Amino acid sequence: MTEKQAEGKARRQRYSAEFRRQALLRATKDGVAVAARDLGLPPAQLYAWRGRAQQQGQDAEAQQLVQSELARLKREMTRLEEENAFLKKAAAYFAKQPK
Repeated sequence: MTEKQAEGKARRQRYSAEFRRQALLRATKDGVAVAARDLGLPPAQLYAWRGRAQQQGQDAEAQQLVQSELARLKREMTRLEEENAFLKKAAAYFAKQPK
């Protein structure tokens, strides 16, 4: 590459998470094309950000479902352990009873 080409090469712009969130809110309110034009972004960028945000939301939902299922199973395990302990005591009590 020549020196001129290196100078003319555009660097990738990085946007903060807050900027992306605000841009997506505006795109939802005003439409992607209008928001992209006003913010100086290509519409494809807003669509990509929206897709990633939706995927992260789905991942969070799936994680929440797994956590709720884990909590339910822990409660069930505790209940069964208590029931098992009671039955062991009852079995020991009845084993000692004369017939």
